[in-house]
Amino acid sequence: MAIITQKFTNKTHFGLKVIKLCFIVNGKLNGGVAYGIVGIRNRTPNKMTNGWRYTVKKLLLATTISSLLAGNALAQDNAQADTQDAAETKKDYEKIVVTGTSRARLVAETPQSTTSMGAQEVAKLSMSSQADVLRYVPGIKVEGGGGEVATNLQVRGLPSSGQFQFTPLLYDGSPTLSAFGLNSSAYDVYYRNDLGIERVEFVRGGVSNLFGQGSVAGVINYLSKKGTELSESTVQLELSDNNRKRIDFATSGPLNEKGMYYAMSGFYRYDEGPIDTGLPTEGYQLRGNIHKEFDDGSGYFTIYGQAIDDEVQFFLPLPLDSQSRERVAGNDGREVESTQTFYASGLSYDTADGRYRTPIEEGVATRGGSISMEFSKDLGNDYSVLARAKYASYDHQFNLFLDGDGIINVPETQSEYLANRGLDDLGAAEFTYAGTDVVLPEGDLLFANRILDRDRPATDFSSELNVVKYLDVGDFSHSITVGTFFSSAEAEDNNVITRYLGEFNNQARLVDLTITDADDNSVIVSQNGVTGPGISFSDTTISARRTAFYIADQMQNDDWIIDVGLRWEEIDGTITREGSETVVVNDDPILYEDLQVNVTGNGVLTHGKVDNSELAYSIAALYKMADNFNVYANYSRGFFFPELRGVAFNPNGEPGSYESEIVKQAEIGAKFFFNDFIGTMALFKTDLEDRRSVDFVNDENGVAVEVPVFQSTEAYGVELVGSYNITDDLIFDANFTYTDHEFTEYDSDPSVIGNELRRKPKIMFNSSLRYTLDDWDISFYHNYHGKNYTNDANSVELDDFHVFRLDTGYTWEFGQGERLRASIAVWNLFDSDGITEGSPRLGNSQTAGESYFVGRPILPRRVSLRLRYDF
Repeated sequence: MAIITQKFTNKTHFGLKVIKLCFIVNGKLNGGVAYGIVGIRNRTPNKMTNGWRYTVKKLLLATTISSLLAGNALAQDNAQADTQDAAETKKDYEKIVVTGTSRARLVAETPQSTTSMGAQEVAKLSMSSQADVLRYVPGIKVEGGGGEVATNLQVRGLPSSGQFQFTPLLYDGSPTLSAFGLNSSAYDVYYRNDLGIERVEFVRGGVSNLFGQGSVAGVINYLSKKGTELSESTVQLELSDNNRKRIDFATSGPLNEKGMYYAMSGFYRYDEGPIDTGLPTEGYQLRGNIHKEFDDGSGYFTIYGQAIDDEVQFFLPLPLDSQSRERVAGNDGREVESTQTFYASGLSYDTADGRYRTPIEEGVATRGGSISMEFSKDLGNDYSVLARAKYASYDHQFNLFLDGDGIINVPETQSEYLANRGLDDLGAAEFTYAGTDVVLPEGDLLFANRILDRDRPATDFSSELNVVKYLDVGDFSHSITVGTFFSSAEAEDNNVITRYLGEFNNQARLVDLTITDADDNSVIVSQNGVTGPGISFSDTTISARRTAFYIADQMQNDDWIIDVGLRWEEIDGTITREGSETVVVNDDPILYEDLQVNVTGNGVLTHGKVDNSELAYSIAALYKMADNFNVYANYSRGFFFPELRGVAFNPNGEPGSYESEIVKQAEIGAKFFFNDFIGTMALFKTDLEDRRSVDFVNDENGVAVEVPVFQSTEAYGVELVGSYNITDDLIFDANFTYTDHEFTEYDSDPSVIGNELRRKPKIMFNSSLRYTLDDWDISFYHNYHGKNYTNDANSVELDDFHVFRLDTGYTWEFGQGERLRASIAVWNLFDSDGITEGSPRLGNSQTAGESYFVGRPILPRRVSLRLRYDF
C-alpha cells in the first residue's frame, strides 16, 4: 500500500521560505495557532535519513491539499484558498509515496504505477458508488450500473473479476474482508465512503503489493482523516432528484494536551432512485478513530471503529430493444427502467419448514461493524515496527431480482407465455392482477422473473506485523522489511430462489393465472403471483485461514532506486455444504404441480478441506536520467488462490483440485515532470494462468447455479497519464489505456481460445478540465468506455459510450476558518444510454438478433444540490 504526504521545494509557501534539501515550515494559522514541519532530504545515503524521513511536530492546515485526478503527480490547494497563492504553490510541491512500510519517495521516483486522489476530489466525485471515484483511476474499469454496491472492477490486463477479486479494498491499511470468494458479495457492501476520507490510493505492482493482505494486481486503500490540534468540523446536506436526501458530517480535533486526537464521520441517507422501483435505499454509517502521538516523537497508536446499518437496492439487467439497445415501452406506454417491483415485497408460501417470506424489500442489507488498530514505533538502532489488527462482524443479506425466470427472460404475450411452458393444452386461461378479480387486458405483456434471497453473515480477523531495518551497504541505503500476515474469515451463503409472474411495467403488479379445463376443473398456476415457491435452495459455510511471510529490500543512491521482495503464503479452506431435495408441501389437485413442491435442505452435509501455498516475488528499478526525466521497469510473479465457493466435490464427496492462479506482470515506462506538465508513459504485459472463474449461469430448469470455468489469458498494452497547467487557474488531466487481450486456454470450450476477454474494452480514456476563479469553481469530467463483448464467446458486442460529469460551486468565506460552499453536481450530464453488460446468467448462450436484448444500462442522469459548511 502507499501513504501520501507533501513536499515543498524552492518556493515561498504560505509566506514561509523552504529550501530544496532541507525544509522548515512554520508560522501561524487563524487564531494564532502555530504549526510546523521539519524535514530533511539527504542525497548521500545515511542510516538515519534514508531518503525522506520527516517529523511532523504540529501540522494544522486550514485548507485541504488535494491531489489531482487520475494519478497526477501534481496537487492543487483547496479551491477555497486564495487563487493566486494556490497558483503559485501548485507547482512547488509533489507527492511523496511511502512504498510498503519503510521508505518515502516522490511519485516521480517510484518504480511502479501509483495513483492518489485527495479528499476534495473524492468528495466531488462521490455520487453513489465506488465506481464514481474509481472510474477515473488509470488502468481501472468499473461498472456502477448496479447502484451503490457490488461495483464490478477490472484492472488492466486481467479478466473481468466481478467485484474486487484481484484488487483488495482496504480502509486505513486493513482489509475490508481478508478473503474473497467465501461467497460472491463484494467488499464494498461492508463500507461506504463519507467526508472522513482523506484520500484514496491505488498502487499496482512492486514490493508494496507483497505486504499485508497482498495482491500483485494492485491494492485500493482509503485513508481516513485524523485529528490535529485544530478542531475542525464539516456538515453537508445533499438533495437530489428522485427524492434523495443525505446528510454527512465530519469532525476532528484534540482530545487532550498530550498528543491524543479524535476524528469522526458518518452519514444518513434516504433515496428512492436513481431508478424508482418503489423499494427505497435507506441507512447510515458511523466511522471514527482515536490517534495518539507518542510524546518522544517515536511513533503513534490509532484505534479505528465503524458501525453500519444500511439497505441498498441492486439493479440487474433488463430487456431492451434488440437493435438500439434502448429501453422499451411497457404496457402503460412508458419506458421500462427496471423490472424490480415493490409488489414482490413480502411474498410468502408454504415450505417443509413452515411459512417462508422473502426479504427482497431489504435489498442488500448490511448491519454490523469493525474495530481495528495501527501501531507504529521507532525502536532505535535503525529499527522500526508497524503492526495492524482488525476484527469485523456483519449480518449481511444480498437479496436481488434476477434478469428473467431463467427460461425465457424477456417479455411475452399471454399466448406465448402459455405455449412456452406447455400450458396451452390445459384449457382456457385467465390472467388477473394478484389478489383481485381484475383481468389483464388481452394485449398486455407478461414478464416472468425470479427473486434470489441470499443470507450471508460474515466474521473476519486479520493482523499484520512488519519490522524494518535501515542500513547502508556501499553506495546504497537499504530499508529491509520483514513481515507476516495472518487472517481468519468465515461466511455463510444461504440461497433461496422464488419464481413469480408479473406484468411488463415499471413497478409491475403481480399476476395470477388460473386455467379451466374442458371438465370445468380449475388449476391454479400462479398464486399471489408465485409460480415457483422455492425452486432452488443451498446452504454453505466457508472459512479461510491465510498465513503469509514476506521480505523486501528498498534501496537507493543518487541515481538508482531498486526494490526486490518475495512473499510466501499458505491458505487453508474449509467448506461445508448441505444437500437439497424436492418435497411435496401441498398435494391439493387444484394447484399446478410447480406450486405443490418446494426445494429445501435435506440435512446431509458434505465437508471438505483444501489447502495451498504459493510464492510471489517482485523486482523493480528506476534510473534518474535527468532532473525532470526518469525511466523505470518492474516485473512480478504473483498468484491468486481460487474462490473457495468454486471448489467442486467429487462423487465420493472429496473436494476437487485447488491449484493456484499465476499472474505475471511486466512494465517499462518513463516519468516526466516539468513546470507545467507531469506525465507517465508505460508499456505493460500481463499473463494469467490457470484461472478458475466462477459464473452464475441458468441451468435447464432456470436455476442460477455457480459454474467454474478454467481459463488462461494474456494481455499487453500502453498507458499514458498526464496533467497540464494551461494557466494558473485552468488544469487539464487525462489518462489513456489501450489493452490487447485474449484467451490462451479455455477448458470447457476450446473455440473460445483467441477471443477477447468479456466486458473488457481495448480502449479506456478519462479526462477532466477544472477552473477556479476567486470563490467560484467548475469541474468537467469525461469517461470513455470502448467497445467490448458481453461474453467469452464474443457472440454479442457492446457499443462504446461516453459519460460526462459536472460539478460547479460557489464558496462564501466568513473568517475564522468558516466557509459555505453551494454546489451542483450532475452525473451523466447528457443522459447517455451505454450498456455495461449483457446477461451474465445467459453466459455464452446470449446471442444477437433476438426480439429483445437483456442488458444493464448505465445509470440515468442525476442532479444533486449540495450545501457544505466547514467550521
